[in-house]
Amino acid sequence: MSRGFASNYRLVLLAVGIIACFGGVGARLVQLHVIDREALVAGIEKARWRIDIEKARRGDILDRNGSILATSRSMLVLQVDPQVLRPEDEHKWPELAQIIEMPFDEMARIFRTKTRPVKKAPTTETNTAQPRFTGLKTENVAEADEENADLDDAVADNGERLIRWAKLRDEITETTYAKIEALGIKGVYGTRVYRRAYPHKTLAAHIVGFVNKEGVPAFGIENYADFYLRGRDGWREGERDGKGREVAQFRTREVPASDGYSVTLSIDATIQHIVEQELAYIAATYAPQKATIIVSDPQTGFILALGNYPTFDLNAYNKIPKGEEHVMRNVAITDIYEPGSVFKIVAAAAAENEKMIKPGMRFDCSITHIDYLGRSRRLPGEDHRFDEPLTVADIVAKSSNRGAVQLALLVGQDRFYEYARAFGFGQVTGFPSGAEENGILAAPGTRGWDGLTITRMPIGHAVAATPLQMHMAMGVIASGGLLLRPQVIREIRDAGGETVYRYGPAVKSRVISEATARTMRKYLQGVPVSGTGKAAAIPNYEVAGKTGSTQKIIDGRYSSQHHVASFVGFFPASRPQVAISVIIDDADPLKGRYASGGLVAAPSFKRIGEQLIQYLDIKPVYEAGDSNIVMGGIHR
Repeated sequence: MSRGFASNYRLVLLAVGIIACFGGVGARLVQLHVIDREALVAGIEKARWRIDIEKARRGDILDRNGSILATSRSMLVLQVDPQVLRPEDEHKWPELAQIIEMPFDEMARIFRTKTRPVKKAPTTETNTAQPRFTGLKTENVAEADEENADLDDAVADNGERLIRWAKLRDEITETTYAKIEALGIKGVYGTRVYRRAYPHKTLAAHIVGFVNKEGVPAFGIENYADFYLRGRDGWREGERDGKGREVAQFRTREVPASDGYSVTLSIDATIQHIVEQELAYIAATYAPQKATIIVSDPQTGFILALGNYPTFDLNAYNKIPKGEEHVMRNVAITDIYEPGSVFKIVAAAAAENEKMIKPGMRFDCSITHIDYLGRSRRLPGEDHRFDEPLTVADIVAKSSNRGAVQLALLVGQDRFYEYARAFGFGQVTGFPSGAEENGILAAPGTRGWDGLTITRMPIGHAVAATPLQMHMAMGVIASGGLLLRPQVIREIRDAGGETVYRYGPAVKSRVISEATARTMRKYLQGVPVSGTGKAAAIPNYEVAGKTGSTQKIIDGRYSSQHHVASFVGFFPASRPQVAISVIIDDADPLKGRYASGGLVAAPSFKRIGEQLIQYLDIKPVYEAGDSNIVMGGIHR
């Protein structure tokens, strides 16, 4: 009779099988959750977890009237994921190519390229690609093809890695992207970015600076104020599903982006335009090697305009031919020159401030030698013959070399050097825009000071300065004796438009007394009336300034054919409202005439000054028609 139950053997076998199954499952669970846990979790997180970056908008750079000099425009980077393209959308490809202005064959090649061979790490022996310079970024030519594609970890049947996205276009406007979205091509999408734009192109290029394609501020205010301008990117940490969509409930952290602050400059776009128009005229008329014009408020030190020739378009910095990158240099602060006769203001001011000048005192400027510290010193030559002794006013107005040297000798070489230093020479001005040169100013007793220095430095030789240093030195007289730090940033505003910080005048030191400054203003008024700068005179306005005409050193010797011409001044002299410097390097005047400061720089001062009178509504110190007024504003 058969039994209703299985044999003990079968029961044992079944039990062993069940135990083995549970043991296998348990072992697998141990392997997954204990042994291989870290690797598997990392893999899942890599597949599902992601950080989405939200780009911050860089702040604007504005002129003092609110005109935009630099801004960030919202653009889209157009991309494609070749893996999700649908065959039924292929007939739309030609229209897409037309919208983004891309050759159809090139776009179709990108769409159809779904995999790429796994790139092997290059070795020193095999990597022969040479670096190249591409807009302030060095990159390797061998890596250039990898820039526009992202490779997935997944491997296709042919052993190559899948391409998950490829870049089609860098800068797509919102309007253009709307047309692309209307096509409905699955796999084509845009990522929003901000691109820097400069609406006025070349205007104030050397002041503003630019941000390159990698988002790095190169120089100028873009670089100096980057801390305020750049803002702070935001991000989101979360997970995505198998289709790449964010699973919002698993978002672990979210930090919103903080847009950058805006920087308002003291630059006036209208005055800057006037300056750059004049520089264009100088370039067309005299074909100089370079030129600089600076306009400032002499009472505060704030720069209203600063322009250089040559210049460049901020939007096309990367299109400047190799070998011409020097056009990006702000020569107003990076290049030095011998200032020539403009430097005579130091000798005259020092002698006046030290009370070395007595009423009615005159100087014999026909002598060729003078005794100083027990030695006979040879005096420099004169451009004009002076048969009669000159007053200090005559020395300044007629630009006497020997007269300026005699004034410096009255002060003494040590004190004269101290005054030159106090006027700002031999040290940076502190201008907030890029690398600045110190200039050259040797001290007595040092290697750079020899027996001729005391007879050459007072006339602007044996000393070198940047255009901005010379401009601020003249500002000492216009401001009433104070050396001011040149400034260009007016205020910082947050993204909501509220003022965070406002800059005011910054006094570095008092150089001369107010009384000395008033006397120097009177001396300098003689230059455009009866002196070397008559072309700078503006009817019914007190113009004060000084010409400079210095020979350039070519092959170690002073050249009679190459000069730096300048006129540095201000007006109205009694109550200065604007200071203007015009420095022209190696001008080639018509008919081969000597390129003096009075000939090529003073007329530019006048043209700019006349336009500023209209724009800034500068009133003459005295009413027009006053019997005490003559050309240039000198009283008689």
